[in-house]
Amino acid sequence: MSEKFNKNERLSGVRLIHELFTKGHSFIEYPFRVVWIEGQAGNPVQPRILISVSKRYHKKAVTRNLLKRRIREAYRKNKESFCERLKVTSGNLNFGLLYISHEIMDYRRIEQKIILVLQRLIAKGE
Repeated sequence: MSEKFNKNERLSGVRLIHELFTKGHSFIEYPFRVVWIEGQAGNPVQPRILISVSKRYHKKAVTRNLLKRRIREAYRKNKESFCERLKVTSGNLNFGLLYISHEIMDYRRIEQKIILVLQRLIAKGE
């Protein structure tokens, strides 16, 4: 798996997103609220991710886009080992990262938290 972040790795579609939030499990690893659900068995073994930054906490689109770029980059850099472990343990997974902090965190802190989130997701799948 390459270090790219393709369209097919993003969770999209009203039905899938609705299912994620209605039937999914969640936990908080500040500054993220993570919602996750096991994907269908017929899909390829590849986690699909939804990234959201609330307009309630960050009014300016520039700020929301900055945070989403940082989150995407941190996930892209750390997803390879996550995907390998996921193939061994549970298979497919859909999850959403919802940024719930009022402050604008720097990239290093976001990356550290993304690593913790991915480790917790692997532990939940086992």
